[in-house]
Amino acid sequence: MSFFKRLKDKLIGNPTEEEKLAEIIEEEAAEQKQDEATEPAQIEAIVDENEKAEEVSVTEATSETEIPVASEDQEQQEQQEEVQEVAIVEEPVKEKKPSAWSITQKFKTGLEKTRNSFTSKVNDLVARYRKVDEDFFEELEDLLLQADVGFETVMELMDKLRFEVQRKNIKDTSGIQTIISEKLVEIYEQGEEDLIELNMQPKGELTVILFVGVNGVGKTTTIGKLAHRLKSQGKTVVLAAGDTFRAGAIDQLQVWGDRVGCEVIKQSEGSDPAAVMYDAIRAAKNRNADVLICDTAGRLQNKVNLMNELEKVHRVISREVPNAPHEVLLALDATTGQNALVQAQTFKEATNVTGIVLTKLDGTAKGGIVLAIRNKLHIPVKFVGLGEKMDDLQPFDAERYVYGLFADGLDKELQNSED
Repeated sequence: MSFFKRLKDKLIGNPTEEEKLAEIIEEEAAEQKQDEATEPAQIEAIVDENEKAEEVSVTEATSETEIPVASEDQEQQEQQEEVQEVAIVEEPVKEKKPSAWSITQKFKTGLEKTRNSFTSKVNDLVARYRKVDEDFFEELEDLLLQADVGFETVMELMDKLRFEVQRKNIKDTSGIQTIISEKLVEIYEQGEEDLIELNMQPKGELTVILFVGVNGVGKTTTIGKLAHRLKSQGKTVVLAAGDTFRAGAIDQLQVWGDRVGCEVIKQSEGSDPAAVMYDAIRAAKNRNADVLICDTAGRLQNKVNLMNELEKVHRVISREVPNAPHEVLLALDATTGQNALVQAQTFKEATNVTGIVLTKLDGTAKGGIVLAIRNKLHIPVKFVGLGEKMDDLQPFDAERYVYGLFADGLDKELQNSED
């Protein structure tokens, strides 16, 4: 299936679903406008009603003829109307599930810096070269390396592109971005499926997720956002404040726990992290929690004692919960580029990292690091941080990611293909 076909299926599905999606978008926009105007209008209506009631009472008081104030039926009807008005004002707004299109837009917006620096240069390259020749490939290779796609990934991509150009006898550069996108997705996925799915245990069993990573990568913030995501799915989540080394780390996790509505199991600063994990597992079991998310200290990769401590935490967890931790997620800062690869390699040696959470992807112009991590370390990127909002932590999707990189050029090519 072509890249465009897969992307279109994810975004809008078949024609009938496309119509439904358009209706949903229109309804959401209409409801938003209505919500903005409802409260002032209702308050004004209530004020007008009260003013009318006061005018009636004044008229009755000054009237020489005794007139009944109102019948019992009229009073009940007015009371019911007031209750209905108040109910409308106080009715909570139901949280809508994000549409496929809105999720794709998050990737497009989050990768704007990379697209502006990298893809704009690709567009210029395509515009300057009418023909696909060796000079074109060499310049494209340099651009990919500048975006931190990684040497091995770039070499593999260039081999695939040369073969595809030769096989299809492609002479000009029109449509070349589509081929690049398809090959990048192929390189990332490598025939594997469901890479982004968390290893959640069956209902009634505790799932333990261990977070690792150096200081400053946004690990604690990511834990809070993931807890929010799991809670919105109806799961009971407990947090373990295992970062007892960094000053303020426990308080920071407690703030996120209060914000999301999750209990935080903690000890005093400087406590043994393994002891915190032991207490947290016991507490999570006693509360019949679905998920326990464990924070750890930001261990520097050149500190052997800290890595040994991480291995100790891993042993305690696996002893208390068989086959746990079920996920070991490594938080990496996308803005660090190739240095993130070094961190990932070191943590992979210290513990069995099952997935990457790439934070601050919206803040870097070198978003190609996603491909380098996957191709060199064979560790899937399970989540990416695309902004500061609570729901900006998104499961990684190869098609949406590549679309975010080449959105402008792909939109033009798609429009041309449909015309």
